Parts: sequence; C-alpha cells; structure tokens
Amino acid sequence: MIDLKTIPDDRPVLIAGPTASGKSALALRIAQAQGGIIVNADALQVYENWRVLTARPDNADLAATPHHLYGHVAWDAPYSVGHWLREVAALMGGPRLIIVGGTGLYFRALTEGLADIPPTPTDIRATADRLSLAEMIAALDPATAQGIDLNNRARVQRAWEVWHATGKGLAAWQAETPAPLLPLASCRALVLDAPVEWLNTRIAQRFDLMLANGALDEVAANLPHWTPALPSMRAIGAPELIAHLRGECSLDAARDAAITASRQYAKRQRTWFRARMGAWRGIDPSVV
Repeated sequence: MIDLKTIPDDRPVLIAGPTASGKSALALRIAQAQGGIIVNADALQVYENWRVLTARPDNADLAATPHHLYGHVAWDAPYSVGHWLREVAALMGGPRLIIVGGTGLYFRALTEGLADIPPTPTDIRATADRLSLAEMIAALDPATAQGIDLNNRARVQRAWEVWHATGKGLAAWQAETPAPLLPLASCRALVLDAPVEWLNTRIAQRFDLMLANGALDEVAANLPHWTPALPSMRAIGAPELIAHLRGECSLDAARDAAITASRQYAKRQRTWFRARMGAWRGIDPSVV
C-alpha cells in the first residue's frame, strides 16, 4: 500500500478515505512503526453508543497504541466540528498525531480553519427540524447557497440555523475564518482512493462481520431512545436494523439496504475527497 519510509516520523499524519477502505489499519501500522497517537476524525465514532456499527477500533487495537476521541460523547450530547477542533488542539504539543477518519469537514476545518460561529439556540434548531429541505434552501442567502451541497440536509440545515441565529450567512462567517490549526504544509496528508468494486466487496464483508459481532444487539440497545434527527443516530445501518427490529422488514432485507446505504455513502465520500483533496497524496489501498 505505502512504504512507511516515505512518511516523516516527526510530522503529523492525516489519513482520510471512504468507509471500509482500511484507514484505521494504516494508522495503526504507522503508529506501531514510528510512534505517535491515533486521533479519531470520524463524526460518528465519537459517540459512545456505537462501537460495532461505526467500526471503532477494537480492544486489541486500543491496547496496541493510544487512541483518542473515540466513543467519548454521549448519544444525546451536542457535538460539532468546533468541539472536535478544540479537543484536537488540546492533544497538540505531545506525541505526534496520526489523525484518521472519513469526515471530510473535520479535515477541512483542521487544515483550512473554521469560522467561530456562535452555537445555535435550541428553539431555532427545533424549528429547523420541522422544515423541509426546500423551505430551508429558499431561505438561504445566495452566497451560502452557492457554496454548499444543497442535497445534503445536514449542511443545508446548518446554514439555515446560522442565518437565523446570527443574522449573517454561513458564507460570510466562513470569509472571516481564522488560521488553521494544522496547515497542510506542516503534515503528511494521505487520502485512500479505493477502486469501487474492491471497496464494495469490503463494505459487504464488513457489514456481515458487524452482524456477527453484535450489531443487532447494539441497535436494540439504542431502540428505546431512537431519535432519527440526532447526529448520533446517523450511523450507517442503524435505520435499516431499527426497521427490522420493529418488524418492518426481514433481517436479510435490512442487511441489503444497509450495505446499499454504505456504498452510497462511500461514493459521496470519494466524490468529496476528489473534489477537495487534490493536494493530498493519493493511496490505492487495494495494492498490497
């Protein structure tokens, strides 16, 4: 996959890539060979209620090298890219960071900076939760609407909330972005660019392994407080297995739907990485 001799051992390493592409294994390999601590950059792996479905590192990996920002946030607690950046900043100055994950927005904020936008009041968020995607899009200022993915409800809702909470568009806030915490020039940035068929096969195999390792029990434990609008409830496979537990579909149908959702998510990730990470070093994880 990659010759570790090409990775300086005195600089932070960033590893991005789509789901199931082998990011965590590469991070562990680098940490064990060169030293450093592994830091999570996946927006769902931060939540305590998902271990199996989000493919968090297992106990053996956690024992092998220090891992940070995994499973430390309550399922109903607010958490944002701003929270994540502050926690990463607190880890700097110690052992070399190996930051790994599939959330492109985290890496963008880390290497390009993040606007200091005030928190959204709960009443404004509650109003946004009730609006349709089209209603929120119609309320955005033109500059913001041109700069975000209008098919992504989470991104649109965030922009709508910022506008109504602050009276200033998200694009205007972003124009005032401070200096980044870790500029790309100070890091070795790697992005795994996995061949589609290879990745699709791994996604199916991994979901079957998740089922064998207790994913259904994990989802059942979340069923009593299942709240689809919460960020913590967006784990791929969770809605499909919830539907099965409620008697709405068979386990086979839920499995197939979850694998399809994972593949669609991976496609969106690849598109995002290719559009925004041209300066990162591309790695083909299928080549051993």
